[in-house]
Amino acid sequence: MDRFETKTVHISHAPLGEERSKTTPIYQTSVFAFSGLEEVEQYYAGQRGYLYTRNGNPNQVELAEAIASLEEAEAGVSAASGMAAIMAGLLTVLSPGDHILASDELYGGTYALLAKELSRFQIELERINLKQMTSLDGHVRPETRMLLLETITNPLLTVVNMPHWIREAKKHGLITMIDNTFATPYLVRPILFGADLVVHSATKYIGGHSDVTAGVLVGRTDLIDRAREIIVNYGASLSPFEAWLAARGVKTLALRMERQCENAQQVAAFLRRHPAVRATYYPSESDVSFFHNPKRGAMVSFSLRDESQVYSFYRSLKWIKLAPSLAGVETSVSHPVTTSHRALTEEQRQASGITRGLVRLSVGIEADEDIIAELAQALAACID
Repeated sequence: MDRFETKTVHISHAPLGEERSKTTPIYQTSVFAFSGLEEVEQYYAGQRGYLYTRNGNPNQVELAEAIASLEEAEAGVSAASGMAAIMAGLLTVLSPGDHILASDELYGGTYALLAKELSRFQIELERINLKQMTSLDGHVRPETRMLLLETITNPLLTVVNMPHWIREAKKHGLITMIDNTFATPYLVRPILFGADLVVHSATKYIGGHSDVTAGVLVGRTDLIDRAREIIVNYGASLSPFEAWLAARGVKTLALRMERQCENAQQVAAFLRRHPAVRATYYPSESDVSFFHNPKRGAMVSFSLRDESQVYSFYRSLKWIKLAPSLAGVETSVSHPVTTSHRALTEEQRQASGITRGLVRLSVGIEADEDIIAELAQALAACID
C-alpha cells in the first residue's frame, strides 16, 4: 500500500488502547467494519453492537439512554427530529382503522401529522378538551388505542391533570403518550405516573442551544423496540453529530432550566401588569402541583390588547429574535398563527384561543431585568 492514491484512501484512526476520552467521541461514520463474516453473524445474533448508522450508532444510543434514565423509563430511542419521534410513537401503537384521543391543545405539527398524514391510513383523530372533562367515558370506542397529550401545551401553556388522565386511559386499556418537551424531566417525569411513552423534541430544551434537530422517545421496552424498528425502516434515524450535540446539551439541562424558569416567572409577572397586554398565559402554582419540581416552565405566552399592533411589536424588538422555535439559551419570540399553528384553520385557532395577537415567548438565561426592559420598550410601541 505504498502508492499515494491508496494511502490517502486508507488513512484511518488508530485504536485508542488504554487511552480514555473524557467525553464520548463522535462516531461520524455511516457504516462499521467487520473482521470477518463471523462478526456479521454475531451482529445479527445480537452479540455485536453496530452495523450501519441508520440501524444504530453509539451517539444515538448515548442520547436515548440519557433521556430514558432522566425520565426513569425502561428504554429509549433517538430520532431525526421531535416529529420523527412522535411519528414512531404513534405508529408503534396505531394501525389502520384505529381511533386516537388527543388533547385539543397540541403543537400544530403534531396535529398536522395526525389530521393530514395518519388519516390516509384510516386512523381517526378525536380532539378532546381535557380541561372541561372529568372522564373519557363516552369517547372511548372498541377501536380506540391511545390517549395523547402534552404536559405543558403549546402555545397556551395549559397544564391538565396528567396523573388523572393517565389513570383514565389505563381504566379503558389505552396506551398513553405524553409530549414532555416543554416541561422536560427536570420538572416532571410522566413515566412515574404510569405513562407508557414519553416523547421529546430534543431540538428544544434537551439540546438547549438552537443548534441541533433531534427527537427522543422513551417508555416500555416492548414499545420502544417496535418504535426503533419503525425509525430504522422509515429512515428517520438521528445523525451521529446531532446526537452528540444533543447529548452534550443534556449535561447543562438542570442549570439552564433552573435559570430560565426563574426568569420566566419574573417576566410573566411583568406582562400581567402591562397595559398593552390583554392576557398572560403561564402555569399557576396549583397547575403544577404534581410536578416533581415546583418551577412552572420557561415559556410565557401573551396576547396584545390591540391585535393590530402585533407587527409593530415584533418590529420594535432590538435583541430578542423572532424565531419559529424555542428553548435556546437566548430569549426569542414567535407568532403561533403564522408559524407553529399555521396548519390549523382560522376557526380551529380561534376555538383554541390562538389569536393573531398571541405572542409565544421562550425565556432565556439572560438577566431578567434586561429581558423585561426589552419587552417593555417593544410593548410601548403598541400603545397609541
